[in-house]
Amino acid sequence: MDHPAELTTGCVIAGAGPAGLMLGFLLARAGVDVVVVEKHQDFLRDFRGDTIHPSTMEVMHELGLIEEFLDLPHTKAMKLTAEMGGRNVTIANFSRLPVRNRFIAFMPQWDFLNFLSRKAREYPNFRLIMPAKVVDLVEDGGRVGGIRVETSEGMHTILSQLVIGADGRNSIVREKGRLEVESLGVPSEVLWMKLSRQAEDPSEVMGHAGPRQGLVLIDGGDYWQCGYVVRRGTFADIRAAGLEAFRRAVSDISPLPAGRMNEVKSFDDVSLLTVRIDRLKRWWKPGLLCIGDAAHAMSPIGGVGVNLAIQDAVAAANILSRPLREGQLTGADLAAVEKRRTFPTKATQKLQVMMRSSRRKDQEDAERRRGPPAFIRGIARWPVLAHLAGRLIGMGFRMEHVRPR
Repeated sequence: MDHPAELTTGCVIAGAGPAGLMLGFLLARAGVDVVVVEKHQDFLRDFRGDTIHPSTMEVMHELGLIEEFLDLPHTKAMKLTAEMGGRNVTIANFSRLPVRNRFIAFMPQWDFLNFLSRKAREYPNFRLIMPAKVVDLVEDGGRVGGIRVETSEGMHTILSQLVIGADGRNSIVREKGRLEVESLGVPSEVLWMKLSRQAEDPSEVMGHAGPRQGLVLIDGGDYWQCGYVVRRGTFADIRAAGLEAFRRAVSDISPLPAGRMNEVKSFDDVSLLTVRIDRLKRWWKPGLLCIGDAAHAMSPIGGVGVNLAIQDAVAAANILSRPLREGQLTGADLAAVEKRRTFPTKATQKLQVMMRSSRRKDQEDAERRRGPPAFIRGIARWPVLAHLAGRLIGMGFRMEHVRPR
């Protein structure tokens, strides 16, 4: 499809991830002319956030889409478990949540994004351009008025009342907007790989196995998505030690049969993700707002990053739809979005930093080096905490609701 060299819209969103597509859908639904640009040509990428939380499913229910959405292939986790002392411990229980769907759905993110984009395209005022890489912002007198993107057809300018940065933790929009980032804690790394899921695998490992001495397992139906947590900067040493040593290290802490690691044929089957926790000191400037990972990068613990991104999008749509539709957008509207979402962001990140700190303290103790993190031991000691953890993971510190049209 040909794209004009210059396009004008009400709102342009950089990034067609969960935050960007959900916000684009909600704004179009509210009558705002919106364009979403995505640098990739499709959504098919492994090892992205594949968790759909109860709060996200509540949003889909409020949109009247939940039945069709849950017809997509997915697996369910009614609780999250972790191995401790040879037994499985429930670390998050969703059975008492005040929502309609009390489970986490594990669904390939490309299915989720394809569903959202398909529903958004039903509105004539929604447009998705792929692939389109953001290369710069359009600014005039300190106010952002659009973006410049590179496509297969050349350079294009998209002018708009508002630019939304939803382009992830390595956001070009926030970089070009010169928004200051505050880093929290010391980055770590996760090595992701896929292993087959067999009938003889332990049934006690529910959906998301939780940190098992540095291992995370996510049930993908006919495969396990495995995350092996390592200290930052050690992947080069792991590669140097050889594939067989890596297989043994993972097998030593895995509940799966040791031979399963032979499915990792080379380090090409392993994807490195650098985990950092950070947030913008201010999420906006005139004409520009960042949400999701572009505003606050999370640890993958509990898969809460996708959850927070969706909640950001709902809050932004609730606050911004009317001023955008009426052409009356002000900085106060953008500040209101940040104010609404600051508490759940800071509270979640504080909890994640505390978990990682307790883990590092454990690692300094030789006797506990191979044991579970302190927060898991605490939940094992007081099982009622699993329901609290279930609420924080499943719903977050502040759950947003879709406003009726």
